[in-house]
Amino acid sequence: MIGLISATAAGAAARDRLAAAWSTRTRVYDGPVAEGVRRAFAECDQVVCFLATGAVVRLVAPLLADKGSDPGVVCVDEAGRFAVSLVGGHAGGANELAREVGELLGAEPVVTTATDAVGVPGLDTLGLPVEGDVAAVSRAMLDGEPVLLELELSWPLPALPPNVGSRAAEGAAVVRVSDRDREPAAREVVLRPPSLVVGVGASRGAPVEEVLGLVGDALREAGLSARSVAQLATVEAKSEEPGIVGAAARLEVPVVTYTAGELAAVAVPNPSDAPLAAVGTPSVAEAAALAGGGELLVPKRKSVRADGQPAMATCAVVRRPARGRLAVVGLGPGARDLLTPRATAELRRAAVLVGLDQYVDQIRDLLRPGTLVLESGLGAEEERARTAVAEARRGQAVALIGSGDAGVYAMASPALAEASDDIDVVGVPGVTAALAAGAILGAPLGHDHVSISLSDLHTPWEVIERRVRAAAEADIVVTFYNPRSRGRDWQLPKALAILAEHREPTTPVGVVRNASRPDESSRVTSLGSLDPAIVDMMTVVTVGNTATREIAGRMVTPRGYRWQEEAN
Repeated sequence: MIGLISATAAGAAARDRLAAAWSTRTRVYDGPVAEGVRRAFAECDQVVCFLATGAVVRLVAPLLADKGSDPGVVCVDEAGRFAVSLVGGHAGGANELAREVGELLGAEPVVTTATDAVGVPGLDTLGLPVEGDVAAVSRAMLDGEPVLLELELSWPLPALPPNVGSRAAEGAAVVRVSDRDREPAAREVVLRPPSLVVGVGASRGAPVEEVLGLVGDALREAGLSARSVAQLATVEAKSEEPGIVGAAARLEVPVVTYTAGELAAVAVPNPSDAPLAAVGTPSVAEAAALAGGGELLVPKRKSVRADGQPAMATCAVVRRPARGRLAVVGLGPGARDLLTPRATAELRRAAVLVGLDQYVDQIRDLLRPGTLVLESGLGAEEERARTAVAEARRGQAVALIGSGDAGVYAMASPALAEASDDIDVVGVPGVTAALAAGAILGAPLGHDHVSISLSDLHTPWEVIERRVRAAAEADIVVTFYNPRSRGRDWQLPKALAILAEHREPTTPVGVVRNASRPDESSRVTSLGSLDPAIVDMMTVVTVGNTATREIAGRMVTPRGYRWQEEAN
């Protein structure tokens, strides 16, 4: 929850804009400002004060306790010009909140955290729990000192600065990646990867404390960190067992379940007749932990009850194999404000970026220092797909980029055809050219529609023509991608002729070139009037159906709402 506090009418107006936009995320604190700040600080995860920074400093100073638990505080001036990340930039999320507030209110976000200011990743922003002397190691990274990267576990990390690597002199600051339960040394931080899976079995009614105590003892005695537990795994029949669900909630991890048949197929060192009779598999704890593969670190063990009664819980611990990560990222049609926040986050998470050189240029400024960029020109799609998958198989965090949505006439399909289940794959949707053009034209896609590429470089023309004819006969709005190039100048006229067999010459046609880019141009014409010579590879052509109309210069395809029919 985000607490909102203001003192003046101008501040209240900006506060209310934020409250209206984030109605489920915010809580307004009226009344005396000092009391509002005190209450918000105690009750909220983050606080936005529409006050002078000096006033906010004096109000929050007595409330500060620990940077790991204090809420993030953002200060917005009376004129709404700046959103200042004041307290808890990383741990409290104030840096990102300042950017969000700035975007919503049109204010300039002010972030003074040293790592953010120079583009170096904050160690507490890498997506992994971090322990140790974050300040000292961050200072070494900022000062360009050699920092030793110790990978006890290979895990896909975001890009780190060039001065962080496997070679450094004795006494250098250390970044260690480990799931071992050990105290960080001086000038050392430990990143905790989610490498451990705890398989759990429980009798009906097993107490949360018994399950949690068993898991804690197993991890502690094996020298493993609870902060590296990724999930509790069990049999499907126990998916709602309160002891297991409650333990997972306390550990802040999900419960993953498998059917009895799936667990019965997993080879385990310690099968038993008891779970076979109860839930249909000779193993729950070990089999559930091993179901995703990995190394068994803690074989099945039972809980020990203080009252001497039979154990009600079992557990086993597995270190799952590190997997590379491939994010297939859609960049949208070109405008920066149509690049989604999720896409931006994935670009900054990547240690390796693979893409067409002109697309890389669009987002190069968003990459972290140290990101390995593997770019190539037109025609190298197969090479880029294979490179991205190969880098992910090496254990890297990879982003493969494409324009629009990477899954639409772009890099996702060749990459995923190359990939197998030995890497994690994440798809990040983007605004497609058809959607961007449709928004410019009006509402041409208001009813059923289809996109067809007229490029016969990868698809025989006979197949393309059959698809165009099917769309024509079905009276579906058609958006043509790759409509015309210097070497392919007859396909678009042919496709339009097929559509003309089923639609009137007056059917509206929208032509958009370089949608959302600085040299964007668009026009609405008709099927009988369109001159194919004005179209090139940077153009999207949208042909309406028999119901599409031009209204006030815009293409509109009605959906057929009853209230519209009644109004007419």
